[in-house]
Amino acid sequence: MSNENTNASAAEASTRREYMKYGSAVVAGSLLAGCVDHGSDPRRTATEPATNATSDGAYAVTMEPTGTVAFDRVPETIAGCDPTYIDMLVALGHGDAVESIRTRRQYLTTHYDELDGVSIDSSSLTQLASKNGGVSKEVFYEMDADFHLMDPHWLTRILDSWSNADVEEIAEGVAPFLGNVIFRRTDPWHDYRYYTLYEAFEKVAAVVRERERFEAIRSIHEETVATIEAELPAADQRPDALLLYAPDDPEEFYPYRLSGEGANKEHFHTLGIADAFADTDVSGFSTSDSGSIDYETLLEIDPDSLLLRYRGKARTREAFEESIVSHIREHEVGGQLSAVQNDQIFRGGPIFCGPLHNLFMLERYAGLYYPDRFADEQIFDRDRLASVITER
Repeated sequence: MSNENTNASAAEASTRREYMKYGSAVVAGSLLAGCVDHGSDPRRTATEPATNATSDGAYAVTMEPTGTVAFDRVPETIAGCDPTYIDMLVALGHGDAVESIRTRRQYLTTHYDELDGVSIDSSSLTQLASKNGGVSKEVFYEMDADFHLMDPHWLTRILDSWSNADVEEIAEGVAPFLGNVIFRRTDPWHDYRYYTLYEAFEKVAAVVRERERFEAIRSIHEETVATIEAELPAADQRPDALLLYAPDDPEEFYPYRLSGEGANKEHFHTLGIADAFADTDVSGFSTSDSGSIDYETLLEIDPDSLLLRYRGKARTREAFEESIVSHIREHEVGGQLSAVQNDQIFRGGPIFCGPLHNLFMLERYAGLYYPDRFADEQIFDRDRLASVITER
């Protein structure tokens, strides 16, 4: 490449970053000095404006913990980490802007196959996490994205890979961060505001200036929820469940708390599935608690159903049945579980669940838990949803 072309490329990258320099400074000044002051309740859910616009077309988006980021135009390239947020960008018609993901295996995309014209090439995304789980700053410099759609605590807490100084360096030298870890609510370090799935989705819509598309998808979601809630049995007739991670050929399980909220549990709440751990002292999985439980504990609780998340060999439904469900059925204690005897063992769904995932999960579990009311029924219109996403 000639020096002239090299200089032109550098100037273009510098200009592209310049429009968010103010936002980057805000990030460095608020997040990395420590948690901002939230008053009496650091996890409050008071309404924030989704976006603030000025007469010259510039706009700003505010989201804890990073504060306010100012934009002169919609980012053309966006570095993502959590598949929850990438699913939001796909829903808003900006999947082509996505540059990266934490790990590709965590991003389930088969639901896009049911939406005509909706897709993303996840194989082309830069994988942030290395084999040892760490993340190199060089990857961020190489991507040179316009914007980082991720909570920096992904890097400093969950991946335990970066220092605050590393975050500041990338925020100031490449592009700002905006995002919030919302997939679970069990981490003690998350002492700042949480957002529901659609509160976070609204923030992302503000970043990419897709308010109309967001409202259309929210309408589909609200209609879907209303349809389901109108058909649910009385509260005392609804089942409970244990949500667990199950390794291959499981001899122990890692618990999640259905009652613990988080974006990947919102569909279970809508369906009225109770947390069978409710009257126990079992905690949900977090960065500070990765304890396991055995079959004897499962039998003592004896839930109506099991919701099992998994990795390893069980990448398909058939493999799930062979390497996990069959093992539980044949286990001396596992075979005594009511959920096993009543054939109420289900896959637990994705750990990272964006708004499109959420719609499919609502429909899937409505049919599994209430087959007499929702069996083989499409609760939301695929063509309508696809049109919202793809129309320009």
